[in-house]
Amino acid sequence: MATTKRRKAARSIKVEYYKSVIGAPEALKRVVKGLGLRRLNAVRELKDTPSLRGMIAKVPHLVRVVE
Repeated sequence: MATTKRRKAARSIKVEYYKSVIGAPEALKRVVKGLGLRRLNAVRELKDTPSLRGMIAKVPHLVRVVE
């Protein structure tokens, strides 16, 4: 069981929403919403996939990867 937990942690990524989207273009607001982030300082643990990495790359000034 310990190995499955370790593998699961290796394939996930924590994303923190630290800057507001007020005044940002609608496309960036949708990306933040698509990441599942609703409030400032919210942290979500998501699967580490190429599409997720692409979403984070679109809004690096609004979110950060926490580990």
